[in-house]
Amino acid sequence: MQGVRRLVVKVGSSLVTNQGKGLDGDAIAEWVGQITELLRAGVQVVLVSSGAVAEGRARLGMSQRPRTLHALQATAAVGQMGLVRAYENAFAQYGLNTAQVLLTHEDVAERSRYLNARSTLRTLLEWGVVPVVNENDTVSTDEIRLGDNDTLGALVCNLVEAEALIILTDQDGLYTRDPRQDDAAELIHDIGVSDPRLDDMAGDGMGALGRGGMRTKLTAARWAARSGASTIIAHGRRERVLVRLLEGEAELGTMLHADEMRIGARKRWIAGQLQSRGVLHLDEGAVRALRGGGASLLPVGVRSVEGQFSRGDVVRCVAPDGAEIARGLVNYSAAEATRICGVPTREINDRLGYVGESELIHRDDLALS
Repeated sequence: MQGVRRLVVKVGSSLVTNQGKGLDGDAIAEWVGQITELLRAGVQVVLVSSGAVAEGRARLGMSQRPRTLHALQATAAVGQMGLVRAYENAFAQYGLNTAQVLLTHEDVAERSRYLNARSTLRTLLEWGVVPVVNENDTVSTDEIRLGDNDTLGALVCNLVEAEALIILTDQDGLYTRDPRQDDAAELIHDIGVSDPRLDDMAGDGMGALGRGGMRTKLTAARWAARSGASTIIAHGRRERVLVRLLEGEAELGTMLHADEMRIGARKRWIAGQLQSRGVLHLDEGAVRALRGGGASLLPVGVRSVEGQFSRGDVVRCVAPDGAEIARGLVNYSAAEATRICGVPTREINDRLGYVGESELIHRDDLALS
């Protein structure tokens, strides 16, 4: 972590809200003090903070998390007021300005909005302003939800091309087994983010306040790695945790280092699409061609088509065993793709009466998963 000059810090609900008892002002002040140290050392920081729904619950006297979408949205609207004010007041003690940035999946799924969000965040960083980012719960629906703030932190990493994502939680990091159930569980200190053993280590547990367990953190780390960012999962209550991490303390938390090839901005945007409009089921030959790198997806390599999509939509490409191989911007609609799947390029005109493109997905519009 030494030498990092731009990072994203995500703070979980259980830390910010002191287990649901309202915002923990002392804890927020502590993290703000640490972030201020990093800023003065020349490190740019984007803060992704959970806690709006939990703070809203505390303000409204709710004993349980609301179940309906409109109740969740209203609760988040109440809590967002307190959450942003808490950060604004804490940073103001150090003479620093903050900015609230609320995002939904639509803001990163639509290319022009994605670029606008990226430009805004980068400008704020250049001005020395600390962006406080959260999902726009008050307008999001199931179709445009980002899902959890671990995912949001990873997407912000991609947006600003941060060098690292730090996820602060109420656990010391990722263990070989669930430490709450197995005393022999060991804390993993350093591992490559693509290591297949991680999938067995990351459980599906979810805290009472937040939506994301260790599996969502692992998924977020893999998304962050697409822009070359490594991820650290650490306990947010450890003394001066952020400063110690940036000083290079190796035994603090779990480092999921980016051992994958960094991909370009356009392909990173494609890969970051959480929702797709359809699925292309590939044969083994197409899978080998895509995995080998540099190949476009041709109609002949597609066995079947699923979903309803139009030209330019994001679709998933899956292997015969159901594993996702890639995502890409398709050149034909679902109806057209169904008519030409499995045929050589030279027969596209015979099937459709015209040739739009020779590829179903061009390699420039294809991002390996």
